[in-house]
Amino acid sequence: MSSAQIPQQPRPWSKDFSHADRERWICIYPAYLNSKKSVKEGRRVPKEKSVENPSCAEIKDVLLAAGLMIGVENKTYCRELEHKDIKYRGRIRVQLKNDDGSLKYDKFPTRQSLLLYLGETIPKLKSRLHGGSASQQTTQQAQGGKSQKKKGRKGGR
Repeated sequence: MSSAQIPQQPRPWSKDFSHADRERWICIYPAYLNSKKSVKEGRRVPKEKSVENPSCAEIKDVLLAAGLMIGVENKTYCRELEHKDIKYRGRIRVQLKNDDGSLKYDKFPTRQSLLLYLGETIPKLKSRLHGGSASQQTTQQAQGGKSQKKKGRKGGR
């Protein structure tokens, strides 16, 4: 089965759900990986393996690239202080087990293994790599442009 994002509304919980039902998939909130948060605020990975302010979209991109079955939900983490802020919204559901309870992906036997993978992979995203360097280049160009203008004025007088 190919990886896909399943846009579906969750159903009320039932003990009859199998591991393939979306309601049995694990949940991942961006707060679980946020290096700016404490364990008390919801971080679930060690600080050195966490990411500064990960977004739901970044988590989704990494999971889809890894070939996982995911679902995206418009939810906010209960420990989040700024519920209304759109940058904190989003919950990703991931299927880790098949219908019979066996592992779907050998690389990700547990929720923690998946969180650690996300912590390693999100900083390598192009949006993270180029985003920081592009803003630094823009700042340097702006500063360089100002200094050149000043030199030009002095040379012309």
